[in-house]
Amino acid sequence: MTVTTVQPYTDVHRPPSWWERQSDRVMRRPFNEFTFTHMNWLLPTARVARGPVRRPLPSRPAPLDVRYSFRGREFALADFHRRSFTTTFVVLRRGRIVHERYRGVFAGPRTRMQVFSLSKSVTSILVGAALADGLIGGVTDRVTDYRPDFLGTAYDGVTIADLLDMRSGAGDQEIWGTDTAIRRFERAILSGGDVPAIVRSVPRTALPGTRFNYSTFDAQVLSWVLEAATGSPLAAYASRRLWQPMESDAYYGLSRSHPRTAIGAGALNATARDLARVGLHMLAHPALQPRPGGVYSNQWWTFDQGRFAGIGVHGQYLFVDPAASVVIVKTSAWPVEEDETLEQEAIIALTAVARYLHEH
Repeated sequence: MTVTTVQPYTDVHRPPSWWERQSDRVMRRPFNEFTFTHMNWLLPTARVARGPVRRPLPSRPAPLDVRYSFRGREFALADFHRRSFTTTFVVLRRGRIVHERYRGVFAGPRTRMQVFSLSKSVTSILVGAALADGLIGGVTDRVTDYRPDFLGTAYDGVTIADLLDMRSGAGDQEIWGTDTAIRRFERAILSGGDVPAIVRSVPRTALPGTRFNYSTFDAQVLSWVLEAATGSPLAAYASRRLWQPMESDAYYGLSRSHPRTAIGAGALNATARDLARVGLHMLAHPALQPRPGGVYSNQWWTFDQGRFAGIGVHGQYLFVDPAASVVIVKTSAWPVEEDETLEQEAIIALTAVARYLHEH
């Protein structure tokens, strides 16, 4: 296959909009505790409706006297919450809530949290549903089978499997710099730019299927493929195939540009309890499970002993330990998008919680 390049998308030279000037501020502490619980005040949204019967999760509170070691020091769970700016923390064991805390100023059982790239993992579940429904023929189908507007771009020849594992070969390393592709994508969403044009503009940097490169664009293209295959907006299909047993409605953030597009790669907002139900869905349904040893597989991060997680920037986690039958939801308001130290500590602490419950 020939490696092709596409001319990069360039923004029209104009003064930055109010949304562009404010985007960094509202994502930083202390403002982000409000922002991450009120994204519907900042963006257009599409409702993900729950079903007609509310089915609360059963609750059986239990003590969590968990301690973990990190970088030569021992910490308690309360230390972890303080150090990692936890806003909500919900733990399920065998389908029951055993621990539930709402530490954020605006957090509560009915509060819908912005989960950023954890949204990608939910999109993966919906792709699995579309495969089961026969609406997607198979993961070897190509992007252009469903979105012919990507012919001639770096996504020409890319399969659904490539998107699921982020091996499209499209685009460079995702860096949250001043004028990187992901920042232009964010500005287009907030300010009404042409979101698909930015994604179509990225160059091909590797042959499809040959190299992992974490890519929000791959996940967004996957959500567009899903919409085309199902003939439904993302929120409507999520409501029909995933959200019926939930306790509360969720919503997706939409771009400001017309036609609106749901940001399936990073703009789902849902309660912590309902995110925990998503984890239960993963325990109960084998379709598109992450493959062990793949590090990143089917839009999930994988860890030792079969554990896996959906993860979003600023510290959003849906952590699943199938062997322990444990699901943990942690939402956070980190001061920055990514922090390697906090990321390492979070996985160690969440693993410690799951291990504690498995042993007790």
